[in-house]
Amino acid sequence: MIERTADPREAERFIRLFHAENPSLGGLYPRLRDVAREIARFGTYTHTFEELEFGARVAWRNSNRCIGRLYWRSLKVRDRRQVRTAEGVALECVAHLREATGNGKIRPTVTVLHPDTPALPGPRILNDQLIRYAGYRTRGGVVGDPRNVELTEAAKALGWPGGSGRFDVLPLIIQPGRGDRLLCNVPGDAVLEVPLVHPEYAWFAELELRWHAVPAISDMCLEIGGVCYPCAPFNGWYMGTEIGARNLADTDRYDQLAVVAERLGLDTSTERSLWRDHALVELNVAVLHSFERARVTISDHHTESRRFLTHLSREEKAGRVCPADWSWIVPPLSGSATPVFHRYYDTRVLTPSFVHHR
Repeated sequence: MIERTADPREAERFIRLFHAENPSLGGLYPRLRDVAREIARFGTYTHTFEELEFGARVAWRNSNRCIGRLYWRSLKVRDRRQVRTAEGVALECVAHLREATGNGKIRPTVTVLHPDTPALPGPRILNDQLIRYAGYRTRGGVVGDPRNVELTEAAKALGWPGGSGRFDVLPLIIQPGRGDRLLCNVPGDAVLEVPLVHPEYAWFAELELRWHAVPAISDMCLEIGGVCYPCAPFNGWYMGTEIGARNLADTDRYDQLAVVAERLGLDTSTERSLWRDHALVELNVAVLHSFERARVTISDHHTESRRFLTHLSREEKAGRVCPADWSWIVPPLSGSATPVFHRYYDTRVLTPSFVHHR
C-alpha cells in the first residue's frame, strides 16, 4: 500500500522555506503549530493558496532536467484541489490546454488537482503528456508514434475507435481515486498544431509533418512539503530540438532523418558524409521556422542555453543550489556549441519537486 500520510518533517522544512523566501508574511510559528496539529489529527494538512503557488513554482525551479527554468516565478498555478472525479479532471485538463495555449503565446501553467490523503488517493492521468499521438501496430511496422503503441492499445481496449493517421491525438485515460478509468477525447479546439514547412525547400511540406504546440507533462506527482498531488499537469513551451532532434528524428520515434536526407540528395551510403547531421539541422530549421511563422512560442537551443546560465547565476547570487542533470541540460543538437556543455552541475535532489510515481 502506498503511504499517503504527510511526513511532519517534510512539512516543517517546506513551511520554513516558504517563510524564509517570503519574510514579509510573518506568522511562521503559529503556522508550524497549525500544520503539526493537522497532521497529527488527519495524517495530512492543507496548503494555503500562497503555499501551493510557491511550492509549484519552486518545484519547477528544482527540476534538474529542465533547461527552461529562468521564468519559474511566472508559472501560472490553477488551484483545482477540490476536483477528484475523473470527469472533473477531464474538464480541467481541457481547460488547462486552452488557457496555456492562448493564441499561440504559450503560458507556463500547472493545474493542481486533489492530493493523495490517508482516506483517499488522488486521481491520476495515464498519458505522459496531455497531447500525444497514437501509434498503431501494422504488418509493415508502426504507423504514428511508436512510443505510444501501448497507450494506444490501452485506449482502444477502453473503447476508443482509433484511426489510421500518423498524427491522431490520443484520448486521455484518467484513473480516479476510486472507481473505473475514464476515456476522455481531447476536443480539437484545445489542440493547437503547427504544420511543418521549410524556409528554403518547398518539398518539405510534402512530408506532411506537424507537431502540437503545448508540451504538457501529465504523469508526474507534484510533491510539496510531504503532500503528493498525483495529478498536476504542467507545461512550459517547446525548445525546437525536443521536436526536431528527438520526437521526429529518433529511430524509435518518427525516424525522419533518412527521409529528409533522401529529399536533400545526400549520400547515405557512408557515415563520413555526415548526412545525418545535415538532415538533422534542416529538420530543426523547419521546426523553428514553422512555429515562428505560425506565431507559436518556441525557443532555440542556443538561446535557451544562455538563459539557463542566467538562471544559474541568479540562483547562486540568491544563495541557492541550482540542481541540473548534465545529460538533460545539454541539447541533443550541437551540444558543444552551447555554453551549458562546458561545465559541471550540482546533482542533488531538492524538494518541492515533480517526481515520477512510485
